[in-house]
Amino acid sequence: MIVLLLLSCVVTYLYGVYYVFIMSEEGSFSAAELKKQVEIYHARLQEARKEIASVVVGQDEMVSLLLEALIANGNVLLEGVPGIGKTLLVRTLSSIIGCSYSRIQFTPDLLPTDIVGVTTYEEGKGFFTMKGPIFANFVLADEINRSPPKVQSALLEAMQERQVTIGKETFNLPSPFFVMATQNPVENLGTYRLPEAQLDRFIFKLLMVYPSIDEEEIILDRNMTLQKFESFEIKPILSQEEIVKVQHLVKHIHMDEKIKKYIVRLVDATRDPKKYDLEMSSKYVNFGASPRGSISLFIASKAHALMRGRTFVTHKDIKEVCPHILRHRVLLNFEGQAEGISPEDIVKEIIKHVPIV
Repeated sequence: MIVLLLLSCVVTYLYGVYYVFIMSEEGSFSAAELKKQVEIYHARLQEARKEIASVVVGQDEMVSLLLEALIANGNVLLEGVPGIGKTLLVRTLSSIIGCSYSRIQFTPDLLPTDIVGVTTYEEGKGFFTMKGPIFANFVLADEINRSPPKVQSALLEAMQERQVTIGKETFNLPSPFFVMATQNPVENLGTYRLPEAQLDRFIFKLLMVYPSIDEEEIILDRNMTLQKFESFEIKPILSQEEIVKVQHLVKHIHMDEKIKKYIVRLVDATRDPKKYDLEMSSKYVNFGASPRGSISLFIASKAHALMRGRTFVTHKDIKEVCPHILRHRVLLNFEGQAEGISPEDIVKEIIKHVPIV
């Protein structure tokens, strides 16, 4: 009887310790504590932006959006012509945070096992697992549309569930885990269209543009042909642990119920544009965004607010991140494609006409 009572006391104590630990990790912040934490990480993220700008010239908006995707625990599809600095950008970002970096060059002959790994056998050692390049904090999927959908789909489980299955075993991926996939919008020969299920896993689709004339003059002196990457002497600004903490902090950024309803109405307008009297969308949209689009808009707007040092989301945050979230989730019909209508045109119409209530 005494033993049972002692065991009961021990179990109660351990449960109390566990409860306090969980609440301290996952519980809500007080208003003052939330404000303090946001100020700290806002300053740290701005410092990281400046450090990246010392290497990557003329892509300030892209840098901010990549950081937002990272702290929102999402992945990014980056579209831009070759030689514009996409690889340099993600490599610099990984160095700023002191994370492991892996680059996967997608080609037509690439196999899914080349990405996730394979179970193999060696005499004297038996069966063992060889992990692929997906096991890194930052993964650059370069020219992802050059491989067939079977290979592209090797990233689906990793991007959504942060784990991969090799043979009969499932392995967790390192944290933080961030995939930046690139695709070339110019060449169509030898490329494969990304399936909708793949596209939906990216929180953002970003369009990287050419630098200005002044910026390109600076690039001439800093280019990677003349200098090695190591010569930039990039300082780690954030640690892996800090990124995980700020990803947790983003979830606690306040969002009013009216903002939530606005998000739902924006996404609903992509599915049922006639309800909102959207002439262009009604005529040219074939399929709208899924609930994952709403979730992406929800968490990305919180990350956007934190990047600006605020503890709450505004309608402006929603409008600024909306194009990057919906442009790859709005599917046009054949008529829209034939007439040269772009998803950006549809998103602009939605933002302009869907009221804030």
